[in-house]
Amino acid sequence: MGRHAITAGFLPLTDSALLVAAKVMGFAEAEELDLTLVRETSWANIRDRIAVGHFEVAHMLAPMPIASNLGLTPLPLPLIAPMALGLGGNAVTVSATLWQAMAEEGAQANLDPAINGAALKRVIARRLHGDRLQFAVVHPFSGHSYELRYWLAACGVDPVSDIDIVIVPPSMMADAMKTGRIDGYCAGEPWNSFGVDKASGHLATIKAAIWESSPEKVLGVQADWAMANPEALDALLRALHKASIWCADKGNHPELADILARAEWINVDPELILRGLAGSLVTGSGIADVPDFFVMHDRAATFPWQSHALWFYSQMVRWGQATHSPAHARIAKEAYRPDIYRCALRPTGAALPGANSKVEGALRVATGVGSVQGKLILGPDGFFDGQIFDPDKLDAYIAGQASN
Repeated sequence: MGRHAITAGFLPLTDSALLVAAKVMGFAEAEELDLTLVRETSWANIRDRIAVGHFEVAHMLAPMPIASNLGLTPLPLPLIAPMALGLGGNAVTVSATLWQAMAEEGAQANLDPAINGAALKRVIARRLHGDRLQFAVVHPFSGHSYELRYWLAACGVDPVSDIDIVIVPPSMMADAMKTGRIDGYCAGEPWNSFGVDKASGHLATIKAAIWESSPEKVLGVQADWAMANPEALDALLRALHKASIWCADKGNHPELADILARAEWINVDPELILRGLAGSLVTGSGIADVPDFFVMHDRAATFPWQSHALWFYSQMVRWGQATHSPAHARIAKEAYRPDIYRCALRPTGAALPGANSKVEGALRVATGVGSVQGKLILGPDGFFDGQIFDPDKLDAYIAGQASN
């Protein structure tokens, strides 16, 4: 096959772990890859640099390939997502002042999205004639934006008319909150733990409670490069698969935290990173144990489900970023490439889902499902409000959201 050189962009986040481990622990080298990782400061930079050819692949927000393929971004470029980089890993952090107001309205430290969302709604109702609350997300086309909006809307808060949502790079969110520029934010780890420690923030809820086993980052790949370099892409997917196994081993978490904490990767205290890896979160008023806070290998955590792509697309339509049509839905679905994933990983013996899509939110407990090879257990994957997303009933789901 010969050696291949690949340059990947990434942001300093805990969910860059698979790429960093593939580089540092030798999994990429074992696949004869010269993998170069380039740290960036914002998702807009990742978007633009892959578009102009600085990166072949990137640690990427899961909705970003869909948005690019729909022509919704500057310098749109055909992108594919042949692999996910884990499930969960985000949280909503609020300022000490906002948390105190929420606590007065019944918010609890258990991160329950229904209880704390209801408390936030009451706080917002008290402020109707004052300044609107400012929440930050990392990018308009991000899981963070959609899960924040989904949570608020399900709790009776209109994320368009009742609050303001602004864009801030994840590593700057704690500083923005500390200086009073924002009242809260939705970001990936370790920046929530950083906000609790360095900006007196408090965790309000987490992605894993809003939607269990929910998608977050993907490996974004230039479609033309993927077509021209299938062997290199397959090798990278195998390296990342091996990295996911190593990263998911709890015995390796202290070493992984130490690696990610290095200046060239995330550059924070390893203890902050270890909280997210271990699912032992300091909330601001105690510790919450959430074993499935960030899932890197189990539950088909790296499989690019096309139902995930279609759910993100449904949110783009819901919030006015895209118009719904059969053609647009097809573009969104085909941005995720389970066929490439299976081709690359079949020789490894990895458990491979037999389907490309699944009903989201239907599994209340861990459940064995059909697989091409190996044993596969999925879920639980419930939405906190009990909703179900069936990708075969996309039109009805979108219509139902519009009426809410």
